[in-house]
Amino acid sequence: MEKASAIFGSIFGGAAAEPAATVSSIFVYPIKSCRGISVSEAPITSTGLRWDRQWVVINSKGRAYTQRVEPKLALVEVELPQNAFVEGWEPTNSSYLASETRAVDPAYAHGYNTMFSDGYPFLLLSQGSLNALNELLREPLSVNRFRPNILVDGCDPFLEDLWTEIKINKLTFNGVKLCSRCKVPTINQENGIAGPEPTETLMKFRSDKVLLPGRKHQGKVFFGQNLVCRESLTQGKGKAIKVGDPVYITKKVSSSADAAA
Repeated sequence: MEKASAIFGSIFGGAAAEPAATVSSIFVYPIKSCRGISVSEAPITSTGLRWDRQWVVINSKGRAYTQRVEPKLALVEVELPQNAFVEGWEPTNSSYLASETRAVDPAYAHGYNTMFSDGYPFLLLSQGSLNALNELLREPLSVNRFRPNILVDGCDPFLEDLWTEIKINKLTFNGVKLCSRCKVPTINQENGIAGPEPTETLMKFRSDKVLLPGRKHQGKVFFGQNLVCRESLTQGKGKAIKVGDPVYITKKVSSSADAAA
């Protein structure tokens, strides 16, 4: 048994034999700020999950529109053909694909790029955290308010704050920065109307003042963990995550106060 544990640990970089959680849902948002698509698996690319935030709505002057400017974008449904996640598939007319990438803040993750996400290639959230928040709200919220790429289940609330190295399907993800939330989670994704929640409640227990007492307070609230994937820096086929994949934690900090934010 000890030998088996040692072999297992070498495969997963010293991870415990038991997974910390399981991937319960995977979401991609092909058009930034429009509705997402739930998929059973998604390949990893150099900028995140395949087709995630590949397009953005712009006006006649080339200015990008998001739900922060136009909340009704929440009502725009997006479709991709079933074979869009098959290796090698490309749109019929690829001239509309964005070709430029943006660098991730090197202070948190040097050398990584993303497309039109707000700053990082992947966002992970746990069902436990969502459940804990919903217990405090008058009306529970759906996960679509928070627009994660990877939803995991089976761990205690907010444990994802602590995860700095994560193994999923032999891929290594690094938790590089707690996700500070903008206006978008306050927008009802069914009608495009904004309200005070969940920010009002999150300010009570998920603000920088509460979580990061030793740092300068900027009125931010945190919910979820931004990730990068080491394998996204190298070329290769078959790199994907799937619903049902176990999640192993190989490195973590001791408290949210120690997390990058």
